[in-house]
Amino acid sequence: MSGDRLTLSAAQIRFATLWRREVNRFMKIKKQTIGAPLLETFLYISVFGAALGSRIDKLHGIDYVVFVIPGLIMMSFSINAFANNSSSILQQKFQGAIQDQLSSPASPLELLLAFSLGGFMRGLMVALLTFLAASLLVDLPVEHILVLLPALFLVGFFFSQLGVLIGVRAEQFDDVAFAQTFVLQPLIFLGGVFYSATLLPEPFQTLTHFNPIFYMINLVRYGFVGFTEVSIALSLLALTAATGALFAANLRLFSKGYRLRA
Repeated sequence: MSGDRLTLSAAQIRFATLWRREVNRFMKIKKQTIGAPLLETFLYISVFGAALGSRIDKLHGIDYVVFVIPGLIMMSFSINAFANNSSSILQQKFQGAIQDQLSSPASPLELLLAFSLGGFMRGLMVALLTFLAASLLVDLPVEHILVLLPALFLVGFFFSQLGVLIGVRAEQFDDVAFAQTFVLQPLIFLGGVFYSATLLPEPFQTLTHFNPIFYMINLVRYGFVGFTEVSIALSLLALTAATGALFAANLRLFSKGYRLRA
């Protein structure tokens, strides 16, 4: 029994150390990793709320700026979780630090969870600050917290895993920038952050339903304002399955040391 306790304690210490290192990494440059995304989201709220809100007024009976904010919170969570993990892993690959970690007593599962939760924490902090800032500007409701909490957790963990996957497979920083600029951000913007898909003409309305981020935005929006254009149960189930599949794939890559070992 005592041996089991010691083993468990050692695993906990290793994991906590790895996770703390990831958090310390982005907190050392918090003006860039937290301040800049928060300012960007604040500008989105101000510009779109003032410029479009006065013209559109309401969408589906909801004030336009209130309709937009859940998508902005989801966007800030996802982009920051992705950016943190993809850049962290690629940076440590270049420095050779990742090879030392793979050779350490830490298991691939401990390493993967530490990276994942590092990105998750950065995304969560920015999303929480975005929510607090938005609440000062508008009366933002929380209609379905039992949907909102698992939805935000799954969104954050999904993009943390996606960041890990891109970081592992990337060979240079341009690969990460390409994935974020030309794939992730367009999918988010076209997923309905600033509009309702029902307003789009065909075939764009139908095409929007092939965008996986459209369902994530609807989950978060439903949690806040109670409006959705898709099935909540099916969206949660699909997001859970996709997150689990990404995690399993990343764990396999870490176990093999794919593109991580020299």
